[in-house]
Amino acid sequence: MAWLWSERFLRRALIAVAIVGLLFGFVAWLANRRDVAECCWIGGTIPVVIVLLVSIVRDFAAGRMGVDSIALVSMAGAIVLGEALAGIVIAIMYAGGNVLEDIAVARAQRDLRSLIDRAPRIAHRRDGSTITDTPIEQVEVGDIVLVRSGEVVPVDGAVTSAEATIDESALSGEPIPVSRGCGELARSGSLNAGGPFEIRTSAAAGESTYAGIIRMVSAAESAKSPFIRMADRYALLLLPMALLVAGGAWFFSGDPIRALAVLVAATPCPLILAAPVAFISGVARAAKRGILVKGSSPLEALAQTHTVMFDKTGTLTVGGARLVAIEVAPNHQADEVLRLAASLEQASHHVVAAAIVQAATARVLKLSAASQVRETAGAGLEGMIDGRMIRVGSHQLVVGSQKPEAWVVRALRRGAWRSALTVFVAVDGFTIGALLLGDELRRETPRAVQALRSAGVSRIVMVTGDRAEAAETIGAALDLDAVLSDREPADKVDAVATEKRRNLTVMVGDGINDAPALAAANVGIALGARGASASSEAADVVILVDRVDRIPDVIKIAKRTRSIALQSIVSGMMLSGLAMALAAIGWLPPVGGALTQEVIDVAVILNALRALSPGRANGRRRMPAAKAGSLQADHAQMEPTLDRLREIADALDQAEAASAVALIAEADSIVATKIVTHEQDDESEVYPHVAKYLADRHGLGAMSRAHREIIHQSRLLHRLADGLSAEDIDPYLIRDAQRVIESIEALVRIHNAQEEEIYEYAIGA
Repeated sequence: MAWLWSERFLRRALIAVAIVGLLFGFVAWLANRRDVAECCWIGGTIPVVIVLLVSIVRDFAAGRMGVDSIALVSMAGAIVLGEALAGIVIAIMYAGGNVLEDIAVARAQRDLRSLIDRAPRIAHRRDGSTITDTPIEQVEVGDIVLVRSGEVVPVDGAVTSAEATIDESALSGEPIPVSRGCGELARSGSLNAGGPFEIRTSAAAGESTYAGIIRMVSAAESAKSPFIRMADRYALLLLPMALLVAGGAWFFSGDPIRALAVLVAATPCPLILAAPVAFISGVARAAKRGILVKGSSPLEALAQTHTVMFDKTGTLTVGGARLVAIEVAPNHQADEVLRLAASLEQASHHVVAAAIVQAATARVLKLSAASQVRETAGAGLEGMIDGRMIRVGSHQLVVGSQKPEAWVVRALRRGAWRSALTVFVAVDGFTIGALLLGDELRRETPRAVQALRSAGVSRIVMVTGDRAEAAETIGAALDLDAVLSDREPADKVDAVATEKRRNLTVMVGDGINDAPALAAANVGIALGARGASASSEAADVVILVDRVDRIPDVIKIAKRTRSIALQSIVSGMMLSGLAMALAAIGWLPPVGGALTQEVIDVAVILNALRALSPGRANGRRRMPAAKAGSLQADHAQMEPTLDRLREIADALDQAEAASAVALIAEADSIVATKIVTHEQDDESEVYPHVAKYLADRHGLGAMSRAHREIIHQSRLLHRLADGLSAEDIDPYLIRDAQRVIESIEALVRIHNAQEEEIYEYAIGA
């Protein structure tokens, strides 16, 4: 880094010397001392010539041929031919171009460097009852560290206080702070946006999230893309062409000044500057979206993506066991089934136990302490809770060999077709419910796949170690081009290699077993927000926020960056070619050629810096991402409500008359107070705001039609529930109630997903 600063200092010194020489020369020229003026101009040019000559010799010794030789020939020729003023102008333009490049690169790197500059160096470590400021290098795994309000989390660790409010925007690009409960991970580099909290460190400073990010940023700054190297090679072709045109102009006109003017106009700054500035800008733009690209080379490759391959678990799906449904015996409540199961599962370290406890915590259920807990490996556990014997586990452990009840058969059947694990719950020997745990699609996955198609990706493949049945279900839901199931890590590498031989291939994964496949692809993308460090190290691109829809984002950024770089190169060289032609016929003198070339340089750099911005889609305004995030958060808050409607519809299967009346009345109340109110607020408040950011209202018109259908179904449910008594209950009424409730639940889920796609379009994602 020191050599970089010294080189930048030298460039600034050269431009300063050249400008001083130009100014003193003009003063002498105005005083009618032309001889002194020429000496000043030559004196300001020679340092630039010497430094440039040293640079060219150094490059040549390293096996590189620099196109800066055109500028060297131009300045030397100007001095020899007595065009001292042209020489000093060329020197200023050349040195000024280097300074402009430094400024442009620094502007583009600012977002990357800000990640490094904010890296914490001190941790407040707790030693008993005292707090000691300790260099983060000395913090060890298991230490308790205090994070004060407004401070950056120094190392990765689990929150030990009740709750922490953390701003992760520097890592993920998400503007809305998130809450982390006790035991949840606080990542280094995030900002404490709430009150002080403590963490128990889970990684040393050098192995924490932020340390890995800094290493990746350093790699991103130093890497050079094939496109930039290609630009260098094309620039070499300009040297013989410029010499040929200059020689022709001299031969046909007999005037060596014309040859000099051609060489001045041929300085290949547009070709030299456009690609580096554009690609560094693209890398910085991606960083703003929470995407770390390890240099310009992956970005260049992403712009030409043909095939994208996805791992399934944790990438296309949420990963791990998640509660997807609760089946209950007649006259029992889903929340009570979950509460009892979670109370007992607190004593287990199994991944399924953690998922059940997390689901109960999310519903704010009050858990009880368990005693006399006994665990049967691979089957479940039992223990005493509030004086009752609770058993939680497999069908064999809980139900045994006795003939299953109808609702148990239904639970097993639903668990089978949903590829879910079924965990039964019994109280004092009587089975009261079953928890269905599975791996569901991420909310944003369908939108991400659609966005990849829109971004020009031709083939999307899922490669997974999961069994064929579960994999095919996911593949069909997403309309993927191919599904490769039952693949071990080595098989994944072979699959990636096969696709790579056909077309440029991107592999996306999140776990340790994905690392070999990520390394084998043309570009490996790791979901690093919760993924293994091994996959992040093997990947070329790391998504710092746990969202798969950032993958089409980075491909779009790459395509736009490459387009801008190519546009800058072609337009700049066309303008330089025109300037060479004008100089060859005598219409552009050497000084005018140098000034013209500098104007072209500035235009090219400014155009390349456009890669820093998101661009404007059809000239429309973009909705703030924070606003879209809050709208999507409203949808997330509705999920428990929709889950409850599904539970009510299921519970009506075997509900007695009085229970059926109560369930239908509850569904009617939920729909009227929560769902209808939400849709009416959307129609009157949200849609008028969103419409400002859309090219037309056609999409919102369809959404309004969905609102009317949801409200219509709610009226049908209310008519059915109004004045309903136990005497009115019959199988046909139950069936009608289930149909309406399930229709509302399905409509709202699909409607919310469609709205979120519109919100993403409104923010330009």
